Amino acid sequence: MTKPQFGVNKYSRTMNKTKTKPARLIVAASEQDPDILYATKFWAPDPFIFLQRNGKRTLVLSDLEIDRGRKQADADEFVMFSELEREVQGNSKKTPPYEKVLAHFLRKRGVRSAVVPKNFPLRYAEELGANNIRVRATNGLYWPEREAKSDKEIDMMRRALRITEAGLKRAMEVLKASKPASRKRLRWNGKTLTSEMLRAEIDSTVLRAGGVPTGTIVAGGDQACDPHERGHGPLHADSLIILDVFPRDAKTGYFGDMTRTVLRGHASKAQRKLWETVKAGQALALRRIKAGADGMTIHKAIQQFFTSRGFPTEVRNGRRVGFFHGTGHGLGLEIHEHPRLQKVVLKDRQVLTVEPGLYYPGVGGARQEDVVMVTKTGCKILSRFPKQLEI
Repeated sequence: MTKPQFGVNKYSRTMNKTKTKPARLIVAASEQDPDILYATKFWAPDPFIFLQRNGKRTLVLSDLEIDRGRKQADADEFVMFSELEREVQGNSKKTPPYEKVLAHFLRKRGVRSAVVPKNFPLRYAEELGANNIRVRATNGLYWPEREAKSDKEIDMMRRALRITEAGLKRAMEVLKASKPASRKRLRWNGKTLTSEMLRAEIDSTVLRAGGVPTGTIVAGGDQACDPHERGHGPLHADSLIILDVFPRDAKTGYFGDMTRTVLRGHASKAQRKLWETVKAGQALALRRIKAGADGMTIHKAIQQFFTSRGFPTEVRNGRRVGFFHGTGHGLGLEIHEHPRLQKVVLKDRQVLTVEPGLYYPGVGGARQEDVVMVTKTGCKILSRFPKQLEI
């Protein structure tokens, strides 16, 4: 197995090695926690201990993982958890809880305080406090350097987007091969084509391309007017279908995220206007994105543009219609990563989705989503799948 290359610089090579630097502590499973994956480049399904102190990175791993960790992880020292566990257990027949082994390890290292992520487990913090070890959660990003993506990270995100695009391409192939039948239900391969079937085709393609599917959306008709509705039941001809695909690259952990809205058959005048307005709104955003731009100003400009085209954001019959979600979000080792586009002034090398949408029951929903890297003079579009309304 090849060790994935992440964009983070090795702290043990770059930081000022003085005792004034606070110790940094994470206890988490890297398959779920992006901060420990970013720091170690090591995939593990169970929690392990990461300690950075005076420029030295130490991992405490189980017997199951320690040999693999020595080969693959970015760390300076590896400690076997079972040895610490035996020291705590002594002559007792009862295995000590994880948090007591953690406290023992930190006491042995002389750690009296540490900076932890904001999701650090409360029980662990309580046990450390009982041992006079102070933990302080970060106010903001645990690794601030995650915000500006390195060239290596951009390459990995491009790979994740190619995986994403493979899934979208398969969706287009299936829809193109489908035919309308009774009550305009689409049929494919001798069966009624459902959201579940098309999602399975997308997800299996993503798997073969090296990705891990994560909640793929295939929502047709009025289902698409709830932006996070995954979609269910038969798909219909002449109906807008939102395809939102956001897999994780199984090799690196970085996410892709793209949305296209399509229609099998012929669009009505209202559907076409909705779709073209969303496409134009996204283009407006892409023209305005650059380092120093205010995200909320961009977001409001899109809403105003939509209103001028006859698509206001409001409440009708008790439900929201129009453009009532964010314009975009950060993307990286998390699908929804800092920053939210409309809540910040944009910075160079941030990677963001740009995904305006419009939703009106009776007409349907439309959303277009691409991934961009912010630059000093504009933005670079990393995704490259075409936009096509009718299939």
